[in-house]
Amino acid sequence: MDKTKTLTPPQSAELIKILRVRFEKHNERHDGMSWPEVEQKLQASPEMLWVLNEMEVTGGEPDVVKFDEVSSDLIFVDCAAESPKGRRSLCYDREALNFRKEYKPASSAVDMANEIGIELLNEDQYRHLQTLGKFDLKTSSWVKTPDNIRKLGGSIFCDRRYDTVFTYHNGAESYYAARGFRGMLKV
Repeated sequence: MDKTKTLTPPQSAELIKILRVRFEKHNERHDGMSWPEVEQKLQASPEMLWVLNEMEVTGGEPDVVKFDEVSSDLIFVDCAAESPKGRRSLCYDREALNFRKEYKPASSAVDMANEIGIELLNEDQYRHLQTLGKFDLKTSSWVKTPDNIRKLGGSIFCDRRYDTVFTYHNGAESYYAARGFRGMLKV
């Protein structure tokens, strides 16, 4: 295990406390799950605590949204009301970042997700998240773009307006202060 990607015991305890409070506040997101089961799984996965902490410090407010009965994985997703503040103003991927000749953003959504250790939500996962609450009412989030769209230079993002979830397209090299990305982690 990479020691640089490990939380200290006090950091782990603080993160678990934050996650417990969020879990208990939003019971609608994890029907049928109990906190002791979640905490036991977290305690057994210190490397995943580091990833969840990165999700937290970049503004994602991760929470459990699903239990995968086949793999026994807990699925954590960024549940911040708006696209995470620490993950905005990014183009879609490295290819798009390299394409820009001037006014390059600091990074790309795909690169940052890889650094954190999470996967970008795909469109279906994003739409599922929207059944658990109302997200991205003022912002938008890049979602995993199908290869056929990406090969043509495009990328897709989603948001919620007029009580409807919309999927849009843009050049993958574009970036906006109000567009970030949401991620998923299996623990």
